[in-house]
Amino acid sequence: MNTLPLLENDLEKSPFRQFARWFEEAKQRQPQFHEAMTVSTCGADGVVSSRMSLLKGFDEHGFVFYTNYNSRKGKQLSENARISLCFFWAALDRQVRVEGVAVKTTAEESDAYFASRPRGSQLGAWASSQSSVIAGRGDLDARFAELETSYRERQIPRPPHWGGYRVIPVEIEFWQGRADRLHDRFVYRLREPRDWVIERLSP
Repeated sequence: MNTLPLLENDLEKSPFRQFARWFEEAKQRQPQFHEAMTVSTCGADGVVSSRMSLLKGFDEHGFVFYTNYNSRKGKQLSENARISLCFFWAALDRQVRVEGVAVKTTAEESDAYFASRPRGSQLGAWASSQSSVIAGRGDLDARFAELETSYRERQIPRPPHWGGYRVIPVEIEFWQGRADRLHDRFVYRLREPRDWVIERLSP
C-alpha cells in the first residue's frame, strides 16, 4: 500500500505530463505490461464491452492503440466514438482513468507502426478476422500457414481493416491508494482547448 500522500502541489499543470511521470515510474517498478490498459466501448445498442489492450504511444494529442477496425470494439467505435481507458499499476497502488473520444490515426501512422511489428504479428493481423466466429483453431492455423507461404520473402502490407485509434481525452483522473480507503483522487477536466481544471475528488 502506498502511504505517501498525493497533494495538489505534486501535480503537473498538464495531465499529459502528469501521466508521463507516472507512466515512467510504472515502467521502472512494473516493467511487464506497464502499458496494459482496459479499453471500454459502447455501441448504439448501449451494451458496454471491455477488454485489455496495449498503449502504443501518447502525447498532448492523446493516447494511441492499434486494433482490427472490424473487431467488436472497432464496430462499437464506428457507432459511438466515446471511449474509456483505465490503467492500474499494482506495484505503485495507482490507477489512471481516461475518458474521451476515439478517432482513427492517419494511414501513415498506422503503416509506420504496422511495419515495426514482428512478422508473425503482421501475418496474424491478416489471418484473424477478429471477434468473428470460427469453426476451430485449425482454420486459423491453416490461414496463417497459407499467408506465411504467400508472403515468403515479401514485405507484408498493412491490412486495410487494421490500424490505430487516438483517444482524445476530455477527462483524466489520477488515483493513488492510501490507508483506510482514504485514497487520493484528482481529476483533470477539459474546459476548452488546452485549458484543464484540476479538482480533488472524495475517495
